[in-house]
Amino acid sequence: MPASPSGAGARAIADNTTPLWLGAVTLRIVTFLFAVGVFSLHRHGYAMPCLGWATLGAMTVWTALTCYWFVRPSGRRLNVVIVDVLLTTALIIASHYVLSGEQLIRPVPLVTTIWASGCVVSSAVYGGRAAGTVSGAWISLVSIWARGYFDTDIARDTVLLSGIGFVVGLAAVTARHSAEQLARALRAEAATKERERLARAVHDSVLQVLARVRRRGAELGGEAAELARLSGEQEIALRSLVSAAPQESTVDGEVDLRPQLQLLATPRVQVSVPATQVMLPAVAASELSAVAREALSNVDKHAGPDARAWVLLEDLGKEVVLSVRDDGPGIPPGRLAAAEGEGHMGVAYSIRGRVAELGGEVSLYTAAGEGTEWEVRVPRRQPRRKGVVR
Repeated sequence: MPASPSGAGARAIADNTTPLWLGAVTLRIVTFLFAVGVFSLHRHGYAMPCLGWATLGAMTVWTALTCYWFVRPSGRRLNVVIVDVLLTTALIIASHYVLSGEQLIRPVPLVTTIWASGCVVSSAVYGGRAAGTVSGAWISLVSIWARGYFDTDIARDTVLLSGIGFVVGLAAVTARHSAEQLARALRAEAATKERERLARAVHDSVLQVLARVRRRGAELGGEAAELARLSGEQEIALRSLVSAAPQESTVDGEVDLRPQLQLLATPRVQVSVPATQVMLPAVAASELSAVAREALSNVDKHAGPDARAWVLLEDLGKEVVLSVRDDGPGIPPGRLAAAEGEGHMGVAYSIRGRVAELGGEVSLYTAAGEGTEWEVRVPRRQPRRKGVVR
């Protein structure tokens, strides 16, 4: 099996947002110390100093807890982030009653001061841009209510909080995407090395034996000729297997369709694919591969033992075209409808149904003595709609 990232490398990839969490912890500590200084400076003028001390105590405990949790990957949980936002909201509301009316107008900073920005940063690191922006806007609205008025300074703080949430969230999303790309590159590298190792081993042993059996069986003739034919088929199939590119996927879940089709090559089936990658959503690639297999299965069942087939894949940019053609006797008029009426649903479900789910079109070209060709056109990205069969 191909090797996969493990050990320290895997942990480094898994903890790719750790620097951002550590930055959130540092911000939490610095802003808490600032809040303590502001509280000490204005405590004698508070309308409800006991509530102020309780608010500061809650901030102290929660700062210690979040620092403990956020420095550990196991502590970075959704419920902690939600409680962080809710508790910060409650403490801002409490600050409204701690300050006197004169302090609110003067204005004197709320007890939470800039410590309230900590929940915005943690939300952004955990949930990305949307979560950071929404939490920043929410904390700003609560602060506006606590103040009881809106001015230029508060507008500035609102923009800063929302902007911080967006920027930090963007950094978190970028870090996670980078980690996914790194993990995928490491898997692809490991898969390529393993495939090259297996290819060398297979070439030096199995392929050489199969080639020798094929040549010797052809020389002997008779029953040995049948063994030679079978050996030749397996030799071609094995060469296709070891030469096919390893399956890769992008961050958006797209894969290269070519390797799946290349594995269908046999002495009777030729597969032609573009030299460059044909990236499709993983589901679409799997369904198109299944369509090709079903069409080739029909060739084996109905076109005769000597029929040959050709699989052609074309990348037209906005759509992908898959063609499966054979040189068999063709399909008599009305045969597909009759087969469907008899309960044989291979074409209706395995070909037409799959393509319809992908929002594509299926075209069938056949005539007596001229073989059969299925042409499937599938858009790269399009909402699901009913397929069309011409």
